[in-house]
Amino acid sequence: MSADRDGERGSVAAELALALPAVVLTLLLGAGALGAASRQVALQDASADAARLLGRGEDAGRASHAVSTAVPGAGMSSSSSGDLVCVEARADVPIGGFIRIPLQASSCALAGGL
Repeated sequence: MSADRDGERGSVAAELALALPAVVLTLLLGAGALGAASRQVALQDASADAARLLGRGEDAGRASHAVSTAVPGAGMSSSSSGDLVCVEARADVPIGGFIRIPLQASSCALAGGL
């Protein structure tokens, strides 16, 4: 009876050793995905701020600085169409050190607005 229990204990340890890396990887990817979602929200807010800055007549350098300050490494482009000034912000977010996800956000504001 003792031999059976020793064999079971060994198999449980082996199963744990095989499952533990998968659990750790899943937790790391989940945390990375939450971080990417947070960056997406920050990028959307930054593009809205930049569009409002450009709509008020601020220079593109200040708007670009607002985007890169909110999300480090992010860049932006702007365009005008009629009474609207639109900003598109982009950033790449690393997840787990080996996956990079491109994020994009856009926002428009009235030109000449306060």
